[in-house]
Amino acid sequence: MSSQEVKEAVGNIDRLVRPRSIAIIGASDKKGALGTSVLENLERLGYTGDIYLINPKRDEISGRPCLKSPADLPENIDAAVLAIPRAFVLDAIRSLAERKCGSAVIFSAGFAEAGEEGLEEQRQIGEIAQVAGMIVEGPNCLGCVNYIDQVGLTFVESPTPALGDRDGVAIVSQSGAMAAVLASNLIARDVGVSYSVSTGNEAASGVEDYVEYMISDTPSKVIAMIVEQFRNPARFLKLAQKARKTGKPIVLLHPGRSEAAAESAATHTGAMAGDYRVMQTKVERAGIIVVKSLEELGDVVEIAARSPGLPKGGCVVLTESGAFKALTLDLCEDIGLGLPVLTDENAPALRAAMPDFVAVSNPVDMTAQALVDPDMYKRTMSALVSDDRFGSIVLGIIQTDDSTTDKKFPPIINALKELQSTKPIIFAGVDEGGIVRQSHIDGLRAQGTPYFPSPDRAMRAIAALTAYTSRDVTVSDKPPLKAASLRKSGVVPEYLAKQVLGPLGVPFPKSILSKTPEEAVEAAEQLGFPVVLKAQSAALSHKSDAGGVIVGVKTADEVKAGWNQMVRSVGAYTSGLKLDGILVEAMGARGVELIIGAKNEPGWGPVILAGFGGVQAEIYQDVRLLAPDLTKDAIIAELNLLKGARLLNGFRGSPPVDLEAVADIIMIVGQLLLGEARIREIDLNPVVVYPKG
Repeated sequence: MSSQEVKEAVGNIDRLVRPRSIAIIGASDKKGALGTSVLENLERLGYTGDIYLINPKRDEISGRPCLKSPADLPENIDAAVLAIPRAFVLDAIRSLAERKCGSAVIFSAGFAEAGEEGLEEQRQIGEIAQVAGMIVEGPNCLGCVNYIDQVGLTFVESPTPALGDRDGVAIVSQSGAMAAVLASNLIARDVGVSYSVSTGNEAASGVEDYVEYMISDTPSKVIAMIVEQFRNPARFLKLAQKARKTGKPIVLLHPGRSEAAAESAATHTGAMAGDYRVMQTKVERAGIIVVKSLEELGDVVEIAARSPGLPKGGCVVLTESGAFKALTLDLCEDIGLGLPVLTDENAPALRAAMPDFVAVSNPVDMTAQALVDPDMYKRTMSALVSDDRFGSIVLGIIQTDDSTTDKKFPPIINALKELQSTKPIIFAGVDEGGIVRQSHIDGLRAQGTPYFPSPDRAMRAIAALTAYTSRDVTVSDKPPLKAASLRKSGVVPEYLAKQVLGPLGVPFPKSILSKTPEEAVEAAEQLGFPVVLKAQSAALSHKSDAGGVIVGVKTADEVKAGWNQMVRSVGAYTSGLKLDGILVEAMGARGVELIIGAKNEPGWGPVILAGFGGVQAEIYQDVRLLAPDLTKDAIIAELNLLKGARLLNGFRGSPPVDLEAVADIIMIVGQLLLGEARIREIDLNPVVVYPKG
């Protein structure tokens, strides 16, 4: 989409979500009918613009006159809602385009999701809309709601509280049902919602268009997304970077994680770098917070929307139970949430705020002392608010019953009022069934403190936000690389791949391609025994599966025997396969086996895979997916997040391996993928790593 097309799309979205005139095609007064519900929503919300009702069988509905056809509409109305069966949609869209309508919402299903005929009609809708410069939301959507101006172009009857002067959350979802559920979830927590848009099948506008609009919308502080498929990934990644630079977090729920495990591909890299994992790597690099459940989406969004700032760096937990302290330490280790260590010596302000018999630690166990000394909440929070080691504070408070909470909540709320912390302070009830008056929860929220009934949920949301704020966005200064010689298409066998990668700096053992057993013997004697024999063919991505690898060949006779054995094995594995030859390679010493691969995913671009390799690579899948433009330090940090990272750093007395050399190879592969869009995948397995030097 060109910059002019983007500008026009964003302008027409304004006509969709802030319309001054609306047509309801398929208007009705039948209770429960879609057209009826749309009109009821507009009247309930006090819409004051022009409303045109269209029903060929009625002269008036609810005291409002009816037109017979979309062709009877005046020119340049802002928005039309199509509450009609699929069979009539295409003609209605043509009429709206002729009348220069700015936007349309199509509720009807049965288009691309229903077969070829529906797909063709959806394609025609897109063409008509593009020519006319008309934004079309849907088909197969639930419409949109503008909570700022109180305009609801939807048939869903749900609470639509006005945003007022608060910051809001903009919801952009392909699923209309999930958009409505998330909006209800946030409204129930008294989190302001600015817009809710369901894009449905995206015939003529997609999530990227609405995100572009929401980034520029001042009241929308956070953007929450539920997306099953990005139709324009490259544009979305640019928008994500723009949103991050403007300080507007985007939180994404993307269903479909389990499908990646079933994906099959020609290489280890393809099998392990599934669609979801590629998407996650790319969007997180661009500045998106990815969550795994609808519940987590609401939790992360609430903290981002309500708190005065986002969590950064370390977290500190105030609690009233030694056992809960231990549980918190376990949980935070599992989710990667850092809890900087506190002691009497390194936290004098906290030490002074607490009774002598309570040891200073993190989590801070206040015991039950605050019940008899309510000012303790303020003293401890004050000491932590001013401590730069912490970017977030969690109050893990035991609630029990209304008598107990009546004693605890007022001093906590008063402390929040007086402290006016710029750091997020999150309340997490330890006992979810504890009785808490709504007025107490409202009091916390009024001070920018989210209330969570569960500490587990609060901690996970903080961990997600802390990972976002601490993410290294530094880009490597290494330029893209071009391959000197590269096949125009097809799989490149190992011996030719080494001719591409070797000159770029990827180190390989010395090797010679042989065409006959005699050439193989000559090559082995030149390289020096022992050697490795490898069958070479573009059709053998997994040579070991076909008996195409023999290691530890020590004599000329073994070379000849190995040659014959290999030819038989490969022939039995794939009938009629013709080998390019057999690669004779110097056999290296044993070391730690890694895999380094790359995948150029259509739409998303390149991603690098690195982790533990060898023949077990796909079994254990201890790998990290990396952006291709990471710095060397960032790559090493990622390698140290592998489950088996201790094997790289001197496990049981063995010397640490040369991680910098591994990072160098990863950077070269990344540079090559950035410079050569023709390369679909690269698979280096195993990469044998030795100690430094």
